[in-house]
This record gives sequence, structure tokens and C-alpha cells, in this order.
Amino acid sequence: MNATKTILITGCSTGIGYTTAKVLKERGHTVIATARRADDVARLQAEGFTALQLDLADSASIQQAVEKALALTGGKLDALFNNGAFGQPGAVEDLSREVLRFQFETNLFGTHELTNLIIPVMRKQGHGRIIYNSSVLGLVALTYRGAYNASKFALEGLADTLRLELRGTGIHISLIEPGPILSHFRQNSFALYKQNIVIEHSAHRDKYLAMEARLQKEGAAVPFTLPAEAVAKKVVHALEAKRPQIRYYVTFPTYLFGTLKRLLPYAWLDKLLLKV
Repeated sequence: MNATKTILITGCSTGIGYTTAKVLKERGHTVIATARRADDVARLQAEGFTALQLDLADSASIQQAVEKALALTGGKLDALFNNGAFGQPGAVEDLSREVLRFQFETNLFGTHELTNLIIPVMRKQGHGRIIYNSSVLGLVALTYRGAYNASKFALEGLADTLRLELRGTGIHISLIEPGPILSHFRQNSFALYKQNIVIEHSAHRDKYLAMEARLQKEGAAVPFTLPAEAVAKKVVHALEAKRPQIRYYVTFPTYLFGTLKRLLPYAWLDKLLLKV
């Protein structure tokens, strides 16, 4: 293993963020785990993590978390894992402007603001790793996931541009493309669906009823679902490797659709995606 590094991770309450924080801590790295809710921060601290409260939808919270993190590390930070995100289900035509904005506040705007606060630190020290947790839905679009699709497509665009702009600075940019991973993601999405989507008069009502069953299913909802450790393994490489990869595919669906997008005509790809 390479020398011990200091890394800030967002969205560590459960799932990918929590598992990655645990794996990196076990490998001897200094992990600053963050979560949006105070009770999750307290639980992480009770488990032995250095944990801070950070709400990506709140600029003040982001700024305070960065100040506290840098105070803990002596003003240096080797890596940032932008993991915190959620998925708002719903047909595009049923998404209000406010709901779409709320999706972007966390998945894109907050992540962007946090990253921009960390870049000057990495520029000053002459090195750094910025790792984005994207999605197979940042590569291809699936129905009734328009808000999440859009946020991840936008995240990919920002990350790709940032990589070009930071060339030669010693700061490396990597994108993780998970695909289906066991987590609380669907349960959280179902709560947002119930809160923000009105199905009674929607043209998509019948499709929504079928979608509800999938969102409430326990365990893996689709084939080729992997545990969160599969993502953590890729983060380890992006953090420790001398030459980190630009993109890390994780699950079979990501490899499949990443390849098919390059090979198939758009009309053929659409037909395939409509069957997923």
C-alpha cells in the first residue's frame, strides 16, 4: 500500500460512503467522514471515525465542514471523494422546477462548491485526488430517472472539463461508475417519490404503480447487483495508484452500457434501454 493519505468523503451515513470510509480507515488512511444528519455524525464518531456534519444543499454547512476538516489536517488534504447524492424518481414531465433544482443542489451544485473549496488547497500542496461517484446513469439514460440522469450527466461534464483544466497541476480526477449496488438508495428514492410526485392525474400512473414495487423491494432489485465493497475497491485504486484511471466501471451493466453506447446507433440503444 502507498503512504497514508488524508481523504474527505461525503455521504457516509450508509452504503457506498460508509463502506468506503471503513475500508480506507482499515487500510491506514486518515478518513474524515461526513454526513448530513447530526445523529449519523454522532453514530460515526461512536464507531471511531473522525466525522463532521456536511449538507451538500447548504453552502454554510459546506464551508464550515471544510474549515473544520482543514483544521484537523493542518491545512492539507490528499483526496476528496464526492460520494453524497440521492435519486429523485419521476417522469420528466412530472418534475417541477423546484424538485429538479433540489436534485441538482446536492448532486451537482453542492458537490461543485465543495470541490472548488478544496482545489486551492491541492494546488498549494502540488498534488491531490478528486474522485467523483457518478453512475451508469451518467452514461446512459433510463426512464423515470430523469432528474438523477440529468444530475449525473452534468457531473460527468464538470469532472471531464476539470480534468483537462487541472492537467499538469498534480491533481488527478477520477470518475467511479457503479451501476446497481446494494444500499439504502432505493428506500430513500421511494420516500422522495411519495413526497414530490403526484400520480393521480399523471399520464404515467400505471408505470408508477409498477415502479413502486421495485422501489420497495428488499435486497437486490436487478441482476448483477454488487455490494458496496465493489465500489470501495475502485476508490482504493483511485486513491493509491501512481496513475489513477479516469473512469472506473464497477458492475456488469456499466461495462455493458458503456460499451454499447460507443458501438450501437442511438435508435438501437433506445430500444434496449426501454426494455431495462
